[in-house]
Amino acid sequence: MIKYGDDRITELRFVKFIPHVERRNEQWVDVTLRFETAEETPVPDDLIELSALVVCTPQGAPIQIEPQDEGIDCEYQFTFSEKEQIEAYIRSEEMQKAIASA
Repeated sequence: MIKYGDDRITELRFVKFIPHVERRNEQWVDVTLRFETAEETPVPDDLIELSALVVCTPQGAPIQIEPQDEGIDCEYQFTFSEKEQIEAYIRSEEMQKAIASA
């Protein structure tokens, strides 16, 4: 994770995703992900409830991946590696079916 205005970068390794899929309209499907991270990559102490909002097309393509804290925008952004992990999960067969049926 990268905190705006900070030089430190931490890499989270996600071990479990807990999704909530909701169709916003005909153009977008919102996937809210909560996580469990590997013990050696803890979530930064100043985040209370880290999640991600992944905006997808109805065909399942992830368009935007944004970190949230307690359901709202926060001062962090995901690293390239973290986004890759999230995108791989979104593109999994299980999630593609959930997005298509939303």
